[in-house]
Amino acid sequence: MQPQGYRQVASRQLDAVFAALADSTRRAILARLASGDASVNELAAPFAMSQPAISKHLKVLERAGLISRGRDAQRRPRRLEARRLAEANRWLERYRQFWEGNFQRLDSLLEEMKTKEKKRGRKKR
Repeated sequence: MQPQGYRQVASRQLDAVFAALADSTRRAILARLASGDASVNELAAPFAMSQPAISKHLKVLERAGLISRGRDAQRRPRRLEARRLAEANRWLERYRQFWEGNFQRLDSLLEEMKTKEKKRGRKKR
């Protein structure tokens, strides 16, 4: 069992990840970084917004631990940090499994009801 302080930190980190992912611009930036490192200018190119606005989005992503800043001579390319996404995915996975189990039980119930209905239909003849 994990100590309470660890759970609080993990919860804050998860909150930051989901808050960062709540914005479509930030999700698009992450999608771009999934294909490789990119500079701020490269990341800003597809958006109709100023570089300072893009920089604010990048800071949110950095604080959430979703991206990091590298150093390549004069460039400061951003890099996707998949670890935080993996943590969020693990959290979501528990709920996917829960819903999948519910859907399987519902499928079984519907199949059982269909079988009973077919049997009733045969008896009436």
